[in-house]
Amino acid sequence: MSGEAPHGLRSDEAARRLAAEGPNVLPDARRRGSLSIAAEVLREPMFLLLAAGALIYLLLGNVREALILAASILVVVTITVAQERKSERALEALRDLSSPRALVVRDGALLRIAGAEVARGDLLVLSEGDRVPADARLDTTNDLVVDESLLTGESLPVEKQDGMPVYSGTLVVKGQGRAVVTATGPRTEFGRIGLSLAELDGEKSRLQRETARIVRWVAVFGAVLCLLLVAFYVATRGDWLAGILAGITLAMAILPEEFPVVLTVFLALGAWRIARDGVLMRRMPAIETLGAATVLCVDKTGTLTENRMAVVDVPGGSREEVLELAALASEIDPFDPMERAILAAAGERAGALRDGWMLERDYPFTSDFLAMCHAWRSPDGERRVAMKGAAETVLALCRLDAAARDAAHAEMALAAERGLRLLAVAEAGWPDAEWPADPRRYDFRLRGFVALADPVRAEVPDAIAQCRRAGIRVVMITGDFPGTALAVARAAGIATEGGVLTGSEIAKLDAPALARAAKRVNVFARIRPEQKLQLITAYKADGEVVAMTGDGVNDAPALKAAHIGVAMGQRGTDVAREASALVLLHDDFQSIVAAVRLGRRIYENIRNAMRYLIAVHIPIAGMSFLPLVFGWPVFLYPVHVVFLEFVIDPACSIVFEAERSDEGVMRQPPRDPREPMFSARMLGVSFLLGASVLVMVCLGYWWVAASGLAGGEARSFGFASIVFGNLAMIHATRSRDHSIFGGSRRPNAALWWITGGTLVALAASVYLPPVADLFRFGALSPGYLALAALVGAAGVAWYEAYKVFRPRRQDLPPPG
Repeated sequence: MSGEAPHGLRSDEAARRLAAEGPNVLPDARRRGSLSIAAEVLREPMFLLLAAGALIYLLLGNVREALILAASILVVVTITVAQERKSERALEALRDLSSPRALVVRDGALLRIAGAEVARGDLLVLSEGDRVPADARLDTTNDLVVDESLLTGESLPVEKQDGMPVYSGTLVVKGQGRAVVTATGPRTEFGRIGLSLAELDGEKSRLQRETARIVRWVAVFGAVLCLLLVAFYVATRGDWLAGILAGITLAMAILPEEFPVVLTVFLALGAWRIARDGVLMRRMPAIETLGAATVLCVDKTGTLTENRMAVVDVPGGSREEVLELAALASEIDPFDPMERAILAAAGERAGALRDGWMLERDYPFTSDFLAMCHAWRSPDGERRVAMKGAAETVLALCRLDAAARDAAHAEMALAAERGLRLLAVAEAGWPDAEWPADPRRYDFRLRGFVALADPVRAEVPDAIAQCRRAGIRVVMITGDFPGTALAVARAAGIATEGGVLTGSEIAKLDAPALARAAKRVNVFARIRPEQKLQLITAYKADGEVVAMTGDGVNDAPALKAAHIGVAMGQRGTDVAREASALVLLHDDFQSIVAAVRLGRRIYENIRNAMRYLIAVHIPIAGMSFLPLVFGWPVFLYPVHVVFLEFVIDPACSIVFEAERSDEGVMRQPPRDPREPMFSARMLGVSFLLGASVLVMVCLGYWWVAASGLAGGEARSFGFASIVFGNLAMIHATRSRDHSIFGGSRRPNAALWWITGGTLVALAASVYLPPVADLFRFGALSPGYLALAALVGAAGVAWYEAYKVFRPRRQDLPPPG
């Protein structure tokens, strides 16, 4: 077929087929267009209240007011659709990033691409832990075993041979293989039965559940209050339609419809912002958990180090012979950087041996056998067994006298001091026709060592120092030699005063002893995958909030068990990605620190937005019914509440979302994850803030009315006071620590656009006669306008003083 070859598909041919056949994705019913979003908006309570208000105005014969509310309905729908589409686009981008990765051969070179970019005819390279991205037919296999339970329901994995099909969505649980893609997207077996793959987690977060509970309480309270107001209005003034209109106005003023909007926008855009820093958020609850992380468990290779292995020494034997044997003990198509470094150092002679000899038996690396062992047969029948691996594993299988053993241990100690990865290399023969099932039966002879260097990433020491300043303990868990692990930990800046704990030592500890050891030790070496789960469990039992990085199939249980599982995006398997809440797209430790910073920022901004929303509804709702209770003329009508909503909605969903974190956000201890967002203190301060603005507005309105100001001018004054109070609350609640004047030095363009736009709209509604007539306003003198601004600002004065005198959150001491 045109474009296909053993070297893979050509890039131009792949692009042509993608354009003709579409991306390798299934139709997603969750993606909503603008019309479907608009249809959902039309069922929202705020829309129904506006429609009811317009209908009552028509029944009252006030066509102009009805048309105004009808126009406001169109504006509300437009703004809401724009907000929802912004969130949808962010989520769609995250879904695209979260699709399985695929390793293909294009133009003769290995290339890792998104699963959606796989084209018919592509040559897939499959390895243990990969999710098959498309239907394909196997070209070559090496002990390939695939779990097809997703399609067939059969629990047992299936062994695959050359020429057999593999199907999209199935999981490689063992071995390797290459396959040519035969069908993509909806044309796959997976697509034909209508399933959906790699969905983002749709579960409700703790914060979303807490917010929904608050919204229900406020909605019930508001409904009761509205009914009481209607009854009171009818009893005192005898007008049913006007009473219902007053009740609708109060319902619009008290309805907490922005709460779910804030969460939707903040979580979606927060995940999008984190993705720009190279961190994919697969599960939304992880955003609110990030700021509470207290322990960060990381792997060494590729996370703290550059994962750029290079052979720097071959002690204890002939360089050529040792590297040749190490190459023979490496995978045929190696992905591991260490094996690639060995093959590069071994040169063409070792490559010729690997091409000319037949690999007849492969003994894989396991948690019980920390080595790779390959049995080869030459064209003339010679049998040769090559092994490389952890020095202690290889040495235990070699017959060494005391002097040789001492010399080997000296090499291990020297490599550990230098922070090098040391592999022992051994060789054996085998005369029998049948290869043994257990590699321990071979009579191995030690041939030497291969020392490899993997330098610590330049940015890691500073990033770890930031974690320590933020109260986050960094723990290294590695399968490497203990001495090497300690040397790398010191270079990275991880505290090593507690020494190192090995997997064999952990195996001897019961749960309480392991919990005690985990409190003091920050470096764990020669750890088996199942022991990672033990460590995560120990930290969680001690009350820690645990984040953990991983990349392999065996890491999946620990990643799932951690509060925040973090998978490696480049070298990680699809199984690890699917078990994780976060995926590091660039396998960069600095990205984790950036994600923690953003997680703290997002949570704090949500808290500030919620504080503002609780506070801002109180003066609006209060001025919807207090004038009626006091026997004053009706103060607020639906059109006034709509005006205020046009300030509140962008303020909470744009201004607060764009707010940058405080300078000291990474010098604060992690927050307690058990602390509710809507704590008694937070609710109390928010209610007091809103009530103080309500009191000042109410007193100001009473004073100007009592002083003889005309009804339209008095309403203008009261409304302007609410608007100024609203703006003051936006500026005051931006930060729990900074004053309005201190916070103004922090750039936030959206804040000033909203502030300026609100003031322009207020001026138009007061001073432009056609607009003022719609609002029932009279023009204010500059003095009264200034007084209204003073009244609104006075309502937040105590909160500014409270920030100054309340106990501050103490910065953590710098790391020692």
